[in-house]
Amino acid sequence: MNGTLLPQSDLTRVTLGVLVLALLVVGSLWILQPFLGALLWATMLVVATWPAMIRLQGRFGGRRWPAITILTGVMLLLLLVPIVFAVSTIVSHAEDVSGWLNEAANIVVPPPPKWVTDIPIIGAKLAHQWQQLAAVTHDELVSYVVPYARDAAEWVVGQIGGLGLLVLHFLMTVAIAAMLYATGEQAALGVRRFARRLAGDRGDQAVVLAGQAIRAVALGIVVTAIIQSVAAGIGLAICGVPYALVFTAFIFMLCMLQLGPLLVLVPAVGWLYWSGHPVSGTVMLVWTLIVGAIDNVLRPLLIRRGADLPLPLIFAGAIGGLVGFGIIGLFVGPVILAVTYRLLEWWIADIDHEPRSVSGSVSTNATIDTI
Repeated sequence: MNGTLLPQSDLTRVTLGVLVLALLVVGSLWILQPFLGALLWATMLVVATWPAMIRLQGRFGGRRWPAITILTGVMLLLLLVPIVFAVSTIVSHAEDVSGWLNEAANIVVPPPPKWVTDIPIIGAKLAHQWQQLAAVTHDELVSYVVPYARDAAEWVVGQIGGLGLLVLHFLMTVAIAAMLYATGEQAALGVRRFARRLAGDRGDQAVVLAGQAIRAVALGIVVTAIIQSVAAGIGLAICGVPYALVFTAFIFMLCMLQLGPLLVLVPAVGWLYWSGHPVSGTVMLVWTLIVGAIDNVLRPLLIRRGADLPLPLIFAGAIGGLVGFGIIGLFVGPVILAVTYRLLEWWIADIDHEPRSVSGSVSTNATIDTI
């Protein structure tokens, strides 16, 4: 018994070694803390777009830097174009916004038109609610709206204040992504070697599975969000809804947050009816139902192409990760659940390969025959 114990000097050396190693890890994470978010985002982007980078590299005769330049340029455009467009739109329509605010202060809700009552199923209830809103006095309406307007204004100011930090964070992400594109094979080999050092072949398989989960989310959630937002923007533009491009950007963000396009499209349908365009409103209503149902068909198909994992697992990971970690959780959540699910599956499957005693073992066929 005593022979299995470490000598006091060895025990002290091991304890101090573990303590020093832990301090080094904590110190390294502390130093890298400002870069961890950008590094995580860059890793997700590079893993998700690595097949596209390889295809581009092949088109340039095996040269990687042109492919890296194109992909990083696309990332920068995704940042700069929306910001420039949003700022130019606000500046060019500053007088319109001021006029809207003045008109909103004197708004009077008219009684509901007759066609509202004729809407199937919900027409009577909608007309009743509309009539109640029209009966509210101007002062009561203003007192009801002002608190919400104040909260919205404070939120907008807060977002504008953090815009510079967001731009800096995104530029750092793009720079790290460019470096990972250039050294992707070495980085992947290092991660896989580390995983094999921890858990052998299954650690290596877990790393591969994590990459597949990232690509599944990129295909199933991001691509679906792009398709839904583009389709919604086309409908808004055709039906004559103003600022269709701005609303399309909002729809894309809502789809990425798994809230769907209906939060923008349904008010657009109501505005079309309100402004006296029932035909356009009906067309937009039908298009809204189609666009809102796209993700139910497209997302499962794309996720299946990205990884052979249960769809509820990926979807639950995306939603739970979004709630727990923010937007980056869309990728982190499915990766954690996918790896945990597969490790648990492997652990349970090990029971089938364990040797059994002759006296206690009963064949499956014999068991079935006795039932």
